[in-house]
Amino acid sequence: MVKAFAVLAAFVALACAKPHVARDMLLHDRRDAAPRGFIKSGPAPADTELRLRLALKQTDIEGLKTALVDVSTPSSANYGNHLSKEEVLEYASPKAETVDAVHSWLSENGLTAATLSPAGDWVGFTTTVAKANELFDADFSTFTHTATGVSSIRTLEYSIPAVLKGHLDLVHPTTSFSTPKANKGLPSIALPVKFSNVTADASASCSTITPSCVQSLYGIPTTLATQTNNQLAVAGFIDQYANSADLKTFLKDYRKDLPSTNTFTLQTLDGGSNPQSSSQAGVEADLDVQYTVGIASGVPTVFVSVGDSFQDGDLEGFLDIVNFLLAETNVPTVMTTSYGENESDMSIDLADKLCNAYATLGARGTSVLFASGDGGVSGSQSQDCDTFVPTFPSGCPYLTSVGATTGTNPETAASLSAGGFSNYFGIPSWQATAVSGYLTKEGRTNSGLYNASGRGYPDVAALGQNVEIIYQGKATAVDGTSCASPMFASVVALLNDKLIAAGKSPLGFLNPFLYSTGASALNDITKGDNPGCNTNGFSATTGWDPVTGLGSPNFAALVKAVGL
Repeated sequence: MVKAFAVLAAFVALACAKPHVARDMLLHDRRDAAPRGFIKSGPAPADTELRLRLALKQTDIEGLKTALVDVSTPSSANYGNHLSKEEVLEYASPKAETVDAVHSWLSENGLTAATLSPAGDWVGFTTTVAKANELFDADFSTFTHTATGVSSIRTLEYSIPAVLKGHLDLVHPTTSFSTPKANKGLPSIALPVKFSNVTADASASCSTITPSCVQSLYGIPTTLATQTNNQLAVAGFIDQYANSADLKTFLKDYRKDLPSTNTFTLQTLDGGSNPQSSSQAGVEADLDVQYTVGIASGVPTVFVSVGDSFQDGDLEGFLDIVNFLLAETNVPTVMTTSYGENESDMSIDLADKLCNAYATLGARGTSVLFASGDGGVSGSQSQDCDTFVPTFPSGCPYLTSVGATTGTNPETAASLSAGGFSNYFGIPSWQATAVSGYLTKEGRTNSGLYNASGRGYPDVAALGQNVEIIYQGKATAVDGTSCASPMFASVVALLNDKLIAAGKSPLGFLNPFLYSTGASALNDITKGDNPGCNTNGFSATTGWDPVTGLGSPNFAALVKAVGL
């Protein structure tokens, strides 16, 4: 999991109030304090330019989510009838009166905005700090991240004009904070193994994890996929580059049976690239590509490299990549992402907008998978905490969160596996029975440390410790749910290959299937826990749990569960 953040800390508001603006303004969002690790350095210079984004109210996002669940529920007559690009845009686009209201207000203030999304629900413009304070009755200030010294401009509250109520959902970036890149963790590197001695045969005991171990444990076939229109997308961020030479060596050592031509294609956005010098290879990107190309045998795999010219502010491309894919005529059938953050660092409004974007991509037929995080119950990465720290976007109901396991005899929960309950999103209907069953077993244990009415995560799990990769030409073992998400995504991609070959639709949004007919097709993990916050965290148990979800994949059983 690659985007580590801190938990909330106390922030003492300065006595100097922002100037009173004699307009009809409505408080839209407020947070009491900046996250721990950020301090207020002082007011932002009045003439500093800000790139602001406005999220316009969509025509019928609730209708889209209803349609998404309908086409994703196996018992529905509409199961598998994913929405077209045009149908999705009809739900997601703002109404004409909303567009007119927002652009009229901007024009009255001497501003012009550019459209930033296919649906037109995001627009952006540039203004000064002084003008932004006036427009939104805000107090944009400079906040410094103490660990890196990197500063950003944010406000702890803002208002919107009353005339935009019901038209404007969000102004961004305002109350959300992002930990600078220099402090974002990578999958932890375990004990290196000597490159010259590492072969698939030498690791057959699975003391370290290789593709053959994963295939053996989960019954994943080694035969080549056949469907060229079944694409598996790997999301790449923060200048992590997938190295083709590392992949070639990986396949030579661990998948000798695959054609030497097996590789990945590249798509870029926001100025993204994928340089190929060995020194620029990224441990996360190498891991993600090697365990998709290396397990989803023959499935077309694309590495989507997001650059630093973000259109979505401190979301750092998370929204941009969704909008990029939604603009395409054909979306990938699976997308795996090994990055995330702590839920509390993001405002509820912003988290909700991004969650809606994943629902929109799911409605097109993409299975969206995210690594759950590596801090147990303490969040994205291990840290000090007084209460359990949910991660994002794993708390979003409209994606599949993947936790981690360790060992093969037996497979148990990895202690790093982030899991718990969202403070922002409630329990979705398809998960209600599973969560209720777990909470009954949990009883008063950890009472008061988590939100028992929140969406539980992860949904599933896969191996996530001591996983061998080739990184900068050498064999290395890594740990993290970053390992687990591409593995599970590969299983989904291979299932889609079989479904498409049989004339059926790809799986799309997975959760309604996983929590119904798919649940019995997973290996239930019943041992282990995910400690953090000076507790033992949650415990793995029979059925769903907030450590390993419903369990790890059983390919043969999943083939039957999807109706093949």
